[in-house]
Amino acid sequence: MRLLLAWLINTAALFAVSWLMKSVEISDFPTALIAALVLGLVNTLIRPVLVLLTLPVTVITLGLFIFVINGLMFWAVASMITGFYVAGFWAAIGGALLYSAISWALSALLLKE
Repeated sequence: MRLLLAWLINTAALFAVSWLMKSVEISDFPTALIAALVLGLVNTLIRPVLVLLTLPVTVITLGLFIFVINGLMFWAVASMITGFYVAGFWAAIGGALLYSAISWALSALLLKE
């Protein structure tokens, strides 16, 4: 039940990002569900490998390269799913940052342990 609620929270966060940013578009609710699922899988499986491989760059930039990795993952998922559009690299970084903040805030409010 908790996993399903987290998935719905991430879907709502994705809709909020598309509402707040003109450069991020989502066509409909099923697309948002699929995009939230794929974003969760990519962030769980691929992101840790990329963080490990880019650790020297991340250390040199004092952790700011993590924003680039998050933006690239967001942009990659948008390019894989039809109906989910991100205008460019900087829009992907902004969208990923906003998506993380909204998802974190909603999770903090709704998922109490």
